Amino acid sequence: MHDSVWFEINSKPSVVIASDTFIDAAQRQADALGLPEVRRVFVPHPIQDANDEEMRAKADAIVNDVIAALKN
Repeated sequence: MHDSVWFEINSKPSVVIASDTFIDAAQRQADALGLPEVRRVFVPHPIQDANDEEMRAKADAIVNDVIAALKN
């Protein structure tokens, strides 16, 4: 979240990508950092034990959402 806020305040579009278990925490962090509207896309939890094929599937599932977020 810190990195995306830094990029955004420096006019560099970014999107936070995180596990959906962190939806509420991401909002609280964005609020605390002064950019509650920072763009974010969430993937199904968990990701830490996903193999390469599962990670590719998760990425494929959200790539259009990330592109759409960057266009907003």
